[in-house]
Amino acid sequence: MNELSPPRSRSFAFGPFVLLPERQLLMRGDVPVRIGGRALDILTVLVERPGAVIGKQELLARVWPDTFVEDGNLKVNMAALRRALDESPGAARYIATVVGRGYRFSAPVHHSGSVHLASDVGVPAALNHNLPTATTRIVGRQDAIDAILRELREARLVSIVGAGGIGKTTVALAVAEHWIGTCKDGVWMVDLSPLKDPSLVPNAIATAIGLTAHSSNMLEALSAFLRSREMLLVFDSCEHIINGIASCADRILAEAPAVRILATSRESLRVKSERVRRLPGLGTPAKTAALDAETALTFPAIELFVDRATDRLESFSLSDADAPLAAELCRKLDGLALAIELAATRVDAFGIGELIEQLGDRFRLLQGHRGGIERHRTLTATIDWSYDLLSEIEQTMLRRLAAFAGIFSLDSACAITIDDRIDRVRAVENIASLVAKSLLTAEMHDTQVEYRMLDMTRAYALEKLVANNELESARQRHAEHCLELVERATSDAERLTRAEWLVRHGPKTNDIREAMRWAFTSADNTALGVRLTVTAIPFGKQVSLVEECRMAVERALDDSFQPHRSIRDDLALNLTLGATLLHTRGPLLQVKSSLTKALAIAAQLGDTDMQLACLRGLSEYELWTGDSHSAIAVARKIRALETNGQDAHPSDANAQAGSALSWLGALAASRQQLENIVQRPISHTAQLDVARFEFDQRLTAQGSLATVLWLQGFPDQAIAVARRQLEEAEASNYAVSLCSALLHGSLIIAMYIRDYEAAWSYLNSGLEHATKHGLSIWRNMGMCTRGRLCLYTDRPVDLAAYRVLLAEVRDGGFRMRYPNYLTNYAEAVARQGDLPGGLAAINEAIALCESRGQVVGIPEILRIKGNMIRFHEPANPDKAVECYQRSIELARQGEALSWELRSATSLVKLMRRHGGDNEAEDMLASAYNRFQEGFSTGDLLRARTLIATRPGAPGER
Repeated sequence: MNELSPPRSRSFAFGPFVLLPERQLLMRGDVPVRIGGRALDILTVLVERPGAVIGKQELLARVWPDTFVEDGNLKVNMAALRRALDESPGAARYIATVVGRGYRFSAPVHHSGSVHLASDVGVPAALNHNLPTATTRIVGRQDAIDAILRELREARLVSIVGAGGIGKTTVALAVAEHWIGTCKDGVWMVDLSPLKDPSLVPNAIATAIGLTAHSSNMLEALSAFLRSREMLLVFDSCEHIINGIASCADRILAEAPAVRILATSRESLRVKSERVRRLPGLGTPAKTAALDAETALTFPAIELFVDRATDRLESFSLSDADAPLAAELCRKLDGLALAIELAATRVDAFGIGELIEQLGDRFRLLQGHRGGIERHRTLTATIDWSYDLLSEIEQTMLRRLAAFAGIFSLDSACAITIDDRIDRVRAVENIASLVAKSLLTAEMHDTQVEYRMLDMTRAYALEKLVANNELESARQRHAEHCLELVERATSDAERLTRAEWLVRHGPKTNDIREAMRWAFTSADNTALGVRLTVTAIPFGKQVSLVEECRMAVERALDDSFQPHRSIRDDLALNLTLGATLLHTRGPLLQVKSSLTKALAIAAQLGDTDMQLACLRGLSEYELWTGDSHSAIAVARKIRALETNGQDAHPSDANAQAGSALSWLGALAASRQQLENIVQRPISHTAQLDVARFEFDQRLTAQGSLATVLWLQGFPDQAIAVARRQLEEAEASNYAVSLCSALLHGSLIIAMYIRDYEAAWSYLNSGLEHATKHGLSIWRNMGMCTRGRLCLYTDRPVDLAAYRVLLAEVRDGGFRMRYPNYLTNYAEAVARQGDLPGGLAAINEAIALCESRGQVVGIPEILRIKGNMIRFHEPANPDKAVECYQRSIELARQGEALSWELRSATSLVKLMRRHGGDNEAEDMLASAYNRFQEGFSTGDLLRARTLIATRPGAPGER
């Protein structure tokens, strides 16, 4: 039986290009050409029949099968294709337009059934950047690009400065393109134009580079994340919040030595070591120059005009007679790229001479204006003139579309522009017209066309909204549409992967943020603001803007907005406030207050699921404060409510109760509770709701269970549980769960078994992860644990820095592990020669444990205290012996076999220095003989060595 052969891979070669349709790839030499999928499909249709005229309807049918699209889509993609092929203005090297009929591929094409590439360059590597695909050919800026490239190699901050519309962003993107593949951690563009609040600059940078941060001090988290990174950041449109950007850039440059910044602005940032490259207008010929078309096209301004005019009118070509007029037009526009492009869009309506006349009239109308420099006034005049040439519907749509802060889809554009006069068909037609006239920009994002308005155009259109008394209505349309967007995003979270969700919905963040801000500026719209805030809670969680979510819910909870909140709004807002505060700042009193309010509302509504979410948060809060008894009391309420409500997960209470029991020293009861929840099936639910801010109960239980197993004398089982916890946390993609698994699971167990190499690895990963996500409370906990690891490995401890960490943990209300951290500090103080100070600190740690009943760690704290006395008062061993004996006694009472073994080991070492003691030797042997596993771990290896060298033992001399 013959097997089916795989489809042959076709190739079409022309000029320096090779097209591989089946691989959706266009190569220029060995370099892949960045081009959208639709443009590639158009090219495929044309090269399949070189020399033949392909009608527009056939192209539309082939490229957009079973889909109705307007001619504007074909024009946009054809223009992108021509630029990708580097066709010069007015001269089609590859694609000829046959007026009234269609298009013809006019270059020779060599076709084969397959293609062999010398290397694997045909498969583009995963892009390590977020630069948009270029859709226009850059004209007249190569010298500037080359100069900026040289400066950026020498300096870490280069600012491209010039008037609005001069082409700063275009040049910056061209420079950034050259850096792709050069920086290990990528090239990232940060569009700052939508921001109005300078304090959100670090948030915008974090979002652009993929830093999913949850921090009350985003600049600190961002700087820490960038510290070890090598990347180029492109800050675009800095002028409106320049002070905030300057301070942010200064901090990044100071703390991240391998980060470079390329900025575009109308003024310099005035930051130390900044290189400023002022971008002039495009070159134009002198007024006295005699020009023909060929000579005129050597000037960049005229070349740009002809290039864009050809896009607008495919039959346009520059004649010798028109060359002087084109030069005059470009001179009047001062070589400003945007102004030239706007003028070029009208070549189909006016000849070049009439364009000059129209433009001259407009300039005279604006001569009395004094604001801004001359070029700025010229650009304003150009936009004003272009606006007046629009139809009434085009003007209306341009004004309404200015409500968008970032990119928007065709559906979104229709949603806020359609009314009784404008139906969807007319809206689509006019959007295509606005794109053709360069008042909107069409960009390819994956397979979808997205639109955006240039910043200057948007500012102008917003002024027109105000002048026409339409601003509030447009803002309301926009806010109501953003409400639909977040509802759609929440629904999509159940069916899309996180990566797919972020690609589709992440770019809407600026618009949703802007809509919420506006909605609270007027008493007439606060109800919409509250509804937006509540609905956007899961959106904020999904894009990892937890701190912004906290700020938003705090604003919505203001007493003045109470009339606009429903009781369910108050429930969601209070629960979210408590959760976001706990996970970023720790167990502050406000966390308990918010969760208690939410619980009361959930009880009033009889909502069992929300009551359980609130109780889980409260139990977690009590556990973090070190109040295990209260945590157990809340866990009892959870269990009772689960039983009454027949909840699908009847063991949720076991996670908090089991952890709390372990701190109280009830290890057997703790283990039973924890194993109940760990043994339940793994949940793969992706439901997105406010309760998802909480810990994963199963993962939390695994971390606690690993510690309990080690304490009871089962090191191998502890290692296995910690490993399983880390694997499941990594698979969950939840930042807090992974921090917990690294810092409170794998790190702790690695230290217990004295595998310090692994412990350093877990610690460094945990600290990096906490820093990356802005989880300051987790970073502080990791740094405090680092103190113990430094002591184990004889590394110095910075006491001043450690005191600051202790204060931050204490002030944040975190008491669960605070006595452990204080013990680390005490031993470090003693090691640096201050035994009384160390003893005072360790006695305080013991007193804190006893006052709250959290006795599980006291045996180890007593052992460490004994070690401090043993090493620093060697002539007075009795006090150390007392500490060791008391430690052994408490460990036996709590059945903490591993603590007993450690203290017995320390006691034997001390007694052998003073002649030996059979009772101590017997204690060590007894503890060792009760172990059934873990004989390759550190404590057991040390104990076995001591037992083997016991005075009087076989082989001992």
